[in-house]
Amino acid sequence: MNFKRIFIATAAIALFSLNASAQLMQKKETYTCADTLRGMLTPLRTCYDINYYHLDVKFDIDQKYISGSNLFKFTATQNFNKLQFDLYANLKVEKVVYQGQNLPFTREFNAVFVTFPKTISKGSKQEFTVYYSGNPTVAKRAPWDGGVVFTRDSLGKPWVATACQGAGASIWWPTKDHQGDEVDSMLISISVPAGLKDVSNGRLRKVTPLADGYTQYDWFVANPINNYDVAANIADYTHFEDSYDGEKGKLTLDYWVLPYNLEKAKKQFGANVKPMLKAFENWFGPYPWYEDGYKLVETPHLGMEHQSAVAYGNKYRNGYLGRDLSGTGRGINWDFIIVHESGHEWFGNNITSKDIADMWIHESFTNYSESLFIETYYGKQAALEYIQGIRKNIQNDIPIIGPYNVNKEGSGDMYYKGANMLNNIRAIINNDDKWRQILRGLNKAFYHQTVTTPQIVNYINQQSGMNLTPVFDQYLRYTSIPTLEFKFENGKAYARWIVDVKGFNMPAKVRVKGDEYRFIKPTTNFTPVNIAGLTKDNVEVDTLEFYIKVK
Repeated sequence: MNFKRIFIATAAIALFSLNASAQLMQKKETYTCADTLRGMLTPLRTCYDINYYHLDVKFDIDQKYISGSNLFKFTATQNFNKLQFDLYANLKVEKVVYQGQNLPFTREFNAVFVTFPKTISKGSKQEFTVYYSGNPTVAKRAPWDGGVVFTRDSLGKPWVATACQGAGASIWWPTKDHQGDEVDSMLISISVPAGLKDVSNGRLRKVTPLADGYTQYDWFVANPINNYDVAANIADYTHFEDSYDGEKGKLTLDYWVLPYNLEKAKKQFGANVKPMLKAFENWFGPYPWYEDGYKLVETPHLGMEHQSAVAYGNKYRNGYLGRDLSGTGRGINWDFIIVHESGHEWFGNNITSKDIADMWIHESFTNYSESLFIETYYGKQAALEYIQGIRKNIQNDIPIIGPYNVNKEGSGDMYYKGANMLNNIRAIINNDDKWRQILRGLNKAFYHQTVTTPQIVNYINQQSGMNLTPVFDQYLRYTSIPTLEFKFENGKAYARWIVDVKGFNMPAKVRVKGDEYRFIKPTTNFTPVNIAGLTKDNVEVDTLEFYIKVK
């Protein structure tokens, strides 16, 4: 997602505190039963593993009203007779149908509990269908709040889009709304008024004119997909296409834009998409969704990493709405939304955090991917300057990892501070080829999986041959950054780390000013710095590669 820091009050593109349960990055200190029902994998959720959805929704745009159904196909992971799915309370569950009969259900906040007439046996494959309708939450500041955007293009034609990260997919369709269980495949059927088109995830299978003046678009997603990525984009779209010869063969590139922006789109997408794919396949491995293709879809909101259908609203400009978020000049030569949101295809979509508390796995790696894109085309020094430049957006307010089981992410520092943390890790490993193999290896080892922070950290530890857990812990679980303190006594230099984490011994690069940097390995106790001639007047610490303070 995207991305100016919430504390920069004067920036028009800042993240603002938004309404109730439908936004990201809002501070929250108390949690309710509703938060737990949304955020925890209780036995009523873990008892079934989602295999397939068929979401079938009709949009009455004039009334801002939706109606339809979702078919749940699942495998029972244990014996049970009751389960939970999720749908916001402002949307009505009309009925839940199982084997031809209506099932009893109850509601508690945005959770719906269904009781089956007999025990569902472990290992059995079953299905039920939820029919629903209502006026969904209207997003007022998408993508930072959640819901459906109802607006019009500059010609006055309807323009509708969904965006629901944080708020959850259940803000507009019934689903098991937890990132820990991704559906294996999905059919998305969206019916829209004649003259409009829907663009959703995956590949377009069928277009069917309906008797009531609507047209139904059927899109099939052949790969696992997380709930918040499922999208409906409705407009008077025009389409053009291309292809990319990538690591797994020919990747289809499909672009859906407003007709009057066609020439701008051809120029902007042509200049950015293939260079992005080349850079990211080099660093992260093959694009994870060859079967579903790659799409950019013009949207009335800024952007979102909707899997295989990336939402694009950067107005065909380089930078972030024409700005360089780093202030270095390194971020204005490429389209931020194309690069960042597409980076999420690897981190966020291919590798998905089980709990939104670990959303740093999505955002830290993807924010860091911007610097890797720069490095690919402008060199490592330019990338380091960019990484250093985005530090001005770090607040160090609350920990990056949020509270678990209540559907709450941590600090927005997961973007810029997280990127700098990963750059630190790379500097510690001090082997760029090994670092690249680690990034590629993550996307292979956790291909199409949901993960936790320990899984990611342990993998990097294993592949690097280093215990980097204390480093991750300091940056992810505490607000302060490491401070390297020096003292000089009797012509000798000593250094230590001032940190929160016990056993912290991150290497640092130090030199006599003008000489070559050398690695030292301080602990939390003062230890000698064996660099000849080092004094308090000539000591210099590498703060370009390392995001640290020096005392």
